[in-house]
Amino acid sequence: MTHNTHSGVLSRAQLAVTGDHLSNIREARAAVFLDRDGTLIQDVGYIKAPDQVELMNSAANAVRRLNYAMWASIIVTNQSGIARGLLTEADYRAVQARLDDLLAERGAFLDGHYFCPHHPDFGGPCDCRKPGTALYTQAALELAVSLKDSVWVGDRWRDIAPALHFGGRGILVPNAATPPDDLAKAREQLEVAATLTDAVHMILHV
Repeated sequence: MTHNTHSGVLSRAQLAVTGDHLSNIREARAAVFLDRDGTLIQDVGYIKAPDQVELMNSAANAVRRLNYAMWASIIVTNQSGIARGLLTEADYRAVQARLDDLLAERGAFLDGHYFCPHHPDFGGPCDCRKPGTALYTQAALELAVSLKDSVWVGDRWRDIAPALHFGGRGILVPNAATPPDDLAKAREQLEVAATLTDAVHMILHV
C-alpha cells in the first residue's frame, strides 16, 4: 500500500529498478528507506491516534539533512494492526498526516509513505510485509529510485535485511526493544549505528 503515488516516465522508473541506465545515471536517485515505529517515532504499539505521535530524538534533523543532501527519504512500515482489526487504514493515514506535520514544522519532509497492512496469521502471507521486497520495488518504480544505491535504516533486522537482496546498505539503529539476535546479525552482515544521527553521518560520509 502506498500513500504517495508519483506517475513519472515509465522508462525512467524501469531504469531505476533494472539498473540499465548507463547513459541516464542521473535519472534515478538514491533513497533512504526508513522504518517508522521505533526509528522515526516512538513505538507505542499499534498507534492509531494522531496525538500519540512523538518524534524520536533527532528524527526531524536526520530527515532534514537527507532532504538537503537530495536523498529521497521514504517510510516503509509493517502495520499488522490493520489486519488484526486494531486500527483502520484511515487511522493509519491520520497518524501519517500528523507525522508529516511534525516534520514540516521542523523543516523536513518525507518523499513517500508505504505500508503493509497484512499479517500471515490474519489473512495469509503477502509479498509486502517486511522483510519482503514488494514495497521497495513499488517505491523504486513510482519515485525513480536506484535500489542498489539506497540504504535501509531501522531498529529490527527485517527493516534492513532487504539491503542484501538489492545490493544496497543496511544500517541497524538498535533500541531497548531490538532483539539481541537482530543486533548480532546486523553486526555480522550489515552495519550498526548508535543513533539515527550517526546513521545519517554514515550515509552522507560526514
